[in-house]
Amino acid sequence: MDILNNINALIVAKFGPVGPLLLLGFLGVVMILLVLPSLLKKQAEPFDKVKALRQRTAEKDNVLPAALRRADKNDKLEKYAHFLEPQDVETMTASRLKLLRAGYSAKNAVRMFHFAQLALGLGLLALGMLYAFIMSATQEVSTQFLIMVTVGPGAAGYYLPQYWVQRRLQARQAEIVAGFPDALDLMLVCVEAGQSLDQSINRVAKESRAGYPALADEFDMVANEVKAGKERAQVLKDMSERVGISDVSSFVTTLVQSATYGTSIADALRVYSAEMRDKRVMRAEEKANTLPTKLTLGTMLFTLPPLLIILIGPSIYGVVQHLGGGG
Repeated sequence: MDILNNINALIVAKFGPVGPLLLLGFLGVVMILLVLPSLLKKQAEPFDKVKALRQRTAEKDNVLPAALRRADKNDKLEKYAHFLEPQDVETMTASRLKLLRAGYSAKNAVRMFHFAQLALGLGLLALGMLYAFIMSATQEVSTQFLIMVTVGPGAAGYYLPQYWVQRRLQARQAEIVAGFPDALDLMLVCVEAGQSLDQSINRVAKESRAGYPALADEFDMVANEVKAGKERAQVLKDMSERVGISDVSSFVTTLVQSATYGTSIADALRVYSAEMRDKRVMRAEEKANTLPTKLTLGTMLFTLPPLLIILIGPSIYGVVQHLGGGG
């Protein structure tokens, strides 16, 4: 105790009455600095180790969730979505469905479509105005000509994406209609060989890729949605709505009814595939029967005038010569 009293008296003599408090505060700071590194060095939890291991494995396989979401960051038109996308739900749904039927299934397809309309319309309008300005500066032009060369390119640029999408839609539907009977025959063979409906759809999608990629994409989407856990009947109905073809709608109705009432899918496919083959033959006969009608105009334009010249030309020439000689 005498030692502690002597130390206390020495501290008070050196630092004053608050000397002991200052010493205790200094010792506390030193102890905190000594203990702080050990506190910051936290032991990893077992679940954290597992999570880190899975993350390293995912980095090696290039399947990180951040990489999968990287495409959304590259969408430069996201900030202008309010101006480039229809705000009406019905209009947005109709535009989305039309682009899906044309083969544009991207998330920002509607936005890109309206951006193309805006960019082409304004760009060609500016080019038309520039051309009209140059023409009016070099020569005298009419107001009607100025309006045509200014408004015409702008309107053409605005409606060009619509025309392009419509042509793609028609070409894609024609491709699906052409390959659908063969796909049904292959599906029937797969089902009769003992494969399930899902396996047969995967097989049809794989085999149809070379000749009919649009049809293969639709079957691939059906297979992926079924794998994701969506109900098969709803997936098939979505395919019918997405394609917009009566033959596919009837096929979906047949499969749904067969699954609902428990009838054989192979029998339903056999009957429907035979019907599709007959319809394909009927479409070919229809095109063959309309061919003479389409050739009539060409025949009248390119065959009849030369024939008349050959037959009547010499007589007209003789009459002209006779009248000229008589005069």
